[in-house]
Amino acid sequence: MTDDGAVAARRPPDVAGLAAGLGAAMHAAGLPVGPDRCERLARAVTVMPVRSVADLHACALATLVSDPGQVATFERVFAALFGTPAPPAPPGAAPHPAARQRPADPGGQRADGDGRTRLPESGRWLATADGPRPAPAADGDDTLREVPAIRQVASAAERLRGRDFTELSAAELRQLVTLMREMTMAVPQRRTRRHRDARNGKRPDLRGTLRRARRSGGEAIRIARRAPRTRPRRLVVLCDISGSMEPYARALLMLLYCLSGGPSRGGPRPEVFSFATRLTRLTQALAAASPDTMLAKAGEAAPDWSGGTRIGASIKQFNDRYGCRGMARGAVVLIISDGWETGDPALLGAQMARLSRVAHRIVWANPRTQSPRYSPEVGGMAAAWPYCDAVVSAHSIDALDDLLTALGAR
Repeated sequence: MTDDGAVAARRPPDVAGLAAGLGAAMHAAGLPVGPDRCERLARAVTVMPVRSVADLHACALATLVSDPGQVATFERVFAALFGTPAPPAPPGAAPHPAARQRPADPGGQRADGDGRTRLPESGRWLATADGPRPAPAADGDDTLREVPAIRQVASAAERLRGRDFTELSAAELRQLVTLMREMTMAVPQRRTRRHRDARNGKRPDLRGTLRRARRSGGEAIRIARRAPRTRPRRLVVLCDISGSMEPYARALLMLLYCLSGGPSRGGPRPEVFSFATRLTRLTQALAAASPDTMLAKAGEAAPDWSGGTRIGASIKQFNDRYGCRGMARGAVVLIISDGWETGDPALLGAQMARLSRVAHRIVWANPRTQSPRYSPEVGGMAAAWPYCDAVVSAHSIDALDDLLTALGAR
């Protein structure tokens, strides 16, 4: 791949340009396609994970065609643009105006008598970030048919799914926000002391039964029942922001923001703390307007960002001030750290035992566990391992599925 090709591969897809180019081609062929339909196509391509010509065809057919009589023209233009086989014409049908021979212009397109530009009858077009472009010569047709012509529409972030967070630049990390917003996090439910009306509830509701009896002349025809209400357990996150964990801390804080902290979600926000040499509460930072603003506020609030690591002392501070006072009671606790402890490992083991007695579940995200040869034999990780209900790597987008599964386990 040339340098220009590499730059184009890294550039985010221009979905708006593709929708506008395809809409202009359909409009030039006679379909009533305007800016409103182009906007709907762009939204459909953004929502649907378009990875092939067939996916783009489905989105375009649903958004650009409004009448069955327009389907034939749509299929003909789409085939000319993306090189797909054109549908057979019905018997006795008149040739489409765009298929008649006209003088060719220097750019390879054909012009009508009124000067309007039409699509070429032969040749194929590929969708690129700058709009539809002519495909290469026909001698490479077999090769081109094997490569998805719409690969520029597929999000560039999809190619970063398996890469370690330490290998990503700041710009590439921001591209992953789209994938993170598509994930869902469901922590286990817990019973509350309040009850709700339930047809199959185990607890009879005397007052509700009497209210219903008034409607039937005092006869209790149906017994009202109630069941306990449930609500999601609190999620508490302790994130290591030392030098060795800085790239992973940024990525996982962005994940927490996208899943529950963003203003568009409106769900319960987790309690987030950072630690390196001291403990800092970052819960308010997750209320920022964007992931970049959230990271900036987190960096300002934590003066020990990219510093040393004192895991045991930090967890002790959390237990003394927050955890054992109620915040961690019955909660799901997520600890993000590689386990490099510069303090006494015995202190970490004692504090993990203390935390496990009040928490519902402890999940440890350690990027070092991605190696099959990893074994927690020494240091802080060896002291904390017996008190963890689950240990995951969470080193890439693909590995985040294991993290979300561990958080949602009962």
